[in-house]
Amino acid sequence: MPNGDRGVDEDKRSTLRRFAALGAATPLAGLGSGEAAARSSADGSDVRDAILGYVSTTPGAHFSKLRDDLQLGTGETQHHLRRLLDDGDAAGRRSEDPAIVSRRDGDYRRFFVADRFSTFEQVALGYLRRETPRGMLLTLLRHPDATGSAVADAIGVSRATVSTYASELVDAGLLARDDGYVVARPETIITLLVRYADSFDAEVRAFAAEADDLVRYDP
Repeated sequence: MPNGDRGVDEDKRSTLRRFAALGAATPLAGLGSGEAAARSSADGSDVRDAILGYVSTTPGAHFSKLRDDLQLGTGETQHHLRRLLDDGDAAGRRSEDPAIVSRRDGDYRRFFVADRFSTFEQVALGYLRRETPRGMLLTLLRHPDATGSAVADAIGVSRATVSTYASELVDAGLLARDDGYVVARPETIITLLVRYADSFDAEVRAFAAEADDLVRYDP
């Protein structure tokens, strides 16, 4: 194997081991042992542990992001996701309940650890994984009186783009229209942003650092 290929392979194994350790510690899925997760070779159980660990720390991630961040092949990802969705056990043992669940979000299918999120939270995380809706919600959480034009200026998009996404967010139950845009269940949105801040970008991490002042948000 060429040296470059060995480097890529070792990087992949290191990534899988890191997330497999998280997956093995996830209490919702009767997974393989931490010893199995630490093995240098990534067998099927390790890969499924890694996927579960990734989904537990990056809820709402879609297929392509999960595949690319874990450096897996498309077929490999499809196979192991199917096992987790159908079997419920990273070690391959049958279970009555799946380890992860998925939800269709437009062109994407997003993945979540089973029994961890309400429908509202799954929908919210799906939109928070999208740059423009996330920017809109962050702006409105910080500035509840912001107009559509002010939101557009804050996130660098057109007023028409804000209007289009605002309609989607209203239909999804994440925004309400009153005299302006009002974030629905803001404390839940804030909690999701803070809890999973490390899986988003620098802006969300900065928001999380100031979130104490927003917990009692009352537009």
